[in-house]
Amino acid sequence: MDIKCQVVGNVMTNCYFAVNKEAKEYFIVDPGGEKDRLIAQMEQLEEKPTAILLTHGHFDHILAVKPLAERYQLPVYACRAEEELLGDAAWNMSSEEDIACEIKADRYLEDEEEFTASHFVLRCLHTPGHTPGSCCFYLPQEKVLFSGDTLFCGSVGRTDFPGGSMRQMLSSLHRLLDILPEDTAVYPGHDRPTTIGYEKRYNPFV
Repeated sequence: MDIKCQVVGNVMTNCYFAVNKEAKEYFIVDPGGEKDRLIAQMEQLEEKPTAILLTHGHFDHILAVKPLAERYQLPVYACRAEEELLGDAAWNMSSEEDIACEIKADRYLEDEEEFTASHFVLRCLHTPGHTPGSCCFYLPQEKVLFSGDTLFCGSVGRTDFPGGSMRQMLSSLHRLLDILPEDTAVYPGHDRPTTIGYEKRYNPFV
């Protein structure tokens, strides 16, 4: 697995391209803006895009979803519990940006549901706290977690937005640290990567 990151938008959101070199395919995690930059990056890749995965529905993770999905005919995946927030421009705060964005995913996932994208097996882990339907995408064979705004290096996502809950956030954090191997590589929605083992030892919210 080859993971490429493009930082986009005014709050520096990590958009990931998870490449399967053998299958010559990749999926995208959280295309949060600057569609032209993302398209330019995609045009440089030899592999074919197959899907867009959303860890949650805030504007800085979704603003480029529609143009990429339409241009490349890509299905969009999100947690079932995030359906309402994705479809409400006021709640996802995109109405405060240059363009109000309301997203309807092609497939809504349940907690622990497994699916395949770009020939990778992924598991949706519902991790509420940042938003009601925040989720992480775990690839058990690769020991990789795309954690969105649930788990950061040495921190967790903020919970002061509508629908946020510190109680749920701490529960989600402990769930991740309890069930995932320590050598799992964590790719968050902002800032630098980390590992589950590092967070067990040094995250102040544990």
